[in-house]
Amino acid sequence: MEANGVKLRFVERGSGDPPVVLLHGDGSMIEDFATSGLLDLTAGPHRVLAFDRPGYGRSERPRDREWTPEAQAEVLAAALARLGVERPVVVGHSWGTLVALALALDRPAAVSGLVLVSGYYYPVPRPAAALAALPAVPVLGDAMRYTVAPVLSALLSPVLIAKAFDPAPVPPRFAAGFPVRLTLGPEHIRASAEDSGLLMPSAAGFEHRYGELRLPVAIVAGAEDRIVDPGLHSVRLHRELPGSTLRVVPGQGHMVHHGAAGVVANAVEAVASAARQAQVSEAVRLPCLASGRQPFGGVPAPLCRAQRWRWPIRPPAGETKT
Repeated sequence: MEANGVKLRFVERGSGDPPVVLLHGDGSMIEDFATSGLLDLTAGPHRVLAFDRPGYGRSERPRDREWTPEAQAEVLAAALARLGVERPVVVGHSWGTLVALALALDRPAAVSGLVLVSGYYYPVPRPAAALAALPAVPVLGDAMRYTVAPVLSALLSPVLIAKAFDPAPVPPRFAAGFPVRLTLGPEHIRASAEDSGLLMPSAAGFEHRYGELRLPVAIVAGAEDRIVDPGLHSVRLHRELPGSTLRVVPGQGHMVHHGAAGVVANAVEAVASAARQAQVSEAVRLPCLASGRQPFGGVPAPLCRAQRWRWPIRPPAGETKT
């Protein structure tokens, strides 16, 4: 489909509300969620849409704008509007969490909840990201992407993939079903390099805004993540969002949604349930306010008197932390 002048590839499965949107990380694409099983797990009770973010897989990344998380969120918001997707639960993995956060922060009424997996939320220095951004440098980067970068990427891919899954092994389903060859194209390399260069400044721009979030948030991370330190990012974000839930999964690395797809799917269900509770709370609160907290439009008086709902609405006991 086309949205805001950008052609986006997407996959749609299932039906049911609230809808769920899946956003992959740096260097990845839709097949990441397909091979992890998360796409199928969430498509049972929900309408699920997974996108190749601009520049990845088979989606375009025009050179007419800087592809910040906000710019990517703008395109995705236009795509969701065209598809009739309203108030989805947005699931982001790694770099995709920044796009998910941009959607929720800039369009709070358009998102019902967030599931943030293996995210980078604070501008902690990452020398490796600076090196990965070299193919995005004008002129030099163009030359690299059409000469040495594809060769180096092909040679390094097995090592980088293994590190992303470490300490868990690379699943056979991922090895067989993820199209590494698509990651070796010049445009895909440019998208990944640009995202790497924008990682720290994007997190720096968001870190003072997290308190604006007024929606259910679930945070999931692998305890042994070698790419993004869960203590410096996921645990810290959880502490700054008192109503959020945190699940740190032992024995899993950055690709926790592969080794613990069920954990992420359960987080989606918890957030979806909290979002439904929020809608009920709001539906009752507005008539009560309109009537001076008296029964109105069939709302029972006890409900009006018991207006104790406050953001954030916490999920059931046992789902709050590990």
